[in-house]
Amino acid sequence: MTVKIQKCSREDLRILQEISIETFNDTFKDQNSPETMKAYLERAFNSKQLEKELSNLFSEFFFIYFNEELAGYLKVNSNEAQSENMGDASLEIERIYIRNKFQRKGLGAYLLNKAMEIAKSQNKTMIWLGVWEKNENAIDFYKKMGFVQTGAHSFYMGDEEQIDYILTKTLTSL
Repeated sequence: MTVKIQKCSREDLRILQEISIETFNDTFKDQNSPETMKAYLERAFNSKQLEKELSNLFSEFFFIYFNEELAGYLKVNSNEAQSENMGDASLEIERIYIRNKFQRKGLGAYLLNKAMEIAKSQNKTMIWLGVWEKNENAIDFYKKMGFVQTGAHSFYMGDEEQIDYILTKTLTSL
């Protein structure tokens, strides 16, 4: 088994768009209407939006490969790129998405460790993320990895308000 993590660039826009749509759709299609999913995917993962995110100096994307095959990706935000104002000492994990056939292989932990490595290199003392209150598998994973729920915020799928739990983890020095 070989696992490789590689930073994304603007040249990766098309494949980033494809994997974003695939993984988000696979994860949430059963809990949302087709119309709501279609509208969200078109808004959140259109080329212009992803190019804007890739160009943001305070956001970084990373692909993860399992045995040379693209298995998922990570997006982290710092400073003003964070989706909530959590302060300059925080790094947000905005997305960790793994393709269905690669789930349960420990790849989420690789990406989480990458996020913690980035946070420490930027002298951040906390990492945080929002996770849908109904995504029990993800919540269990993050709690196992040392995150605790410290709040909640609204996430909109079209006009439908959903609640994301805010989970945080304090980083300790090496």
